[in-house]
Amino acid sequence: MDDLLALQAGEASGWARKHLETCAVCRAELDILYQRVAQLKALPGLRAPRDRWPAVRAVVLAGRDRRRRVWRAGTLAAAAALAGVLLLRPWGTDLEGQLVQAQQRSATLESTLQQVGGGGDGRVMSGREAALASALEDRIAAIDGQLAERQAEELEALNLWRQRADLMQQLVQVRVTRANYVGL
Repeated sequence: MDDLLALQAGEASGWARKHLETCAVCRAELDILYQRVAQLKALPGLRAPRDRWPAVRAVVLAGRDRRRRVWRAGTLAAAAALAGVLLLRPWGTDLEGQLVQAQQRSATLESTLQQVGGGGDGRVMSGREAALASALEDRIAAIDGQLAERQAEELEALNLWRQRADLMQQLVQVRVTRANYVGL
């Protein structure tokens, strides 16, 4: 095809010209090519009428405005749905159940501490372990004081009970495993 186009443009090689003289198929293809070029040249030139531009612009702007309204409505719907979910909070509304669970965990750890005893197996704690255990016991006592001092609202009480249980867990680790570092 490239050779035929080169022939049509008058830029063909000598070999292509000789081949065209001997090959009927290529000559027929070149004739079809000339006919197509003539048909394309005969087509009328298309020009958009100048008075159509305002109508085209109005259609484009209307589509843009419609998309903006859809985005605004979608954004408002998503915001309303998010606000509804956050206000209704279908998860985590069982604060009382979580509070009971934290209290049970704390009680279980406290009974474990009583079973282990003051020093566990009777060995003397190192100074560092004793200081760590004392600091943990002081923090647990402070939380117990906050819990006994006032009736905290459920969420605050839940956080205090969770902190108490975490501290009890650390104290169990100090007493049982003789850990050097518990996370203070």
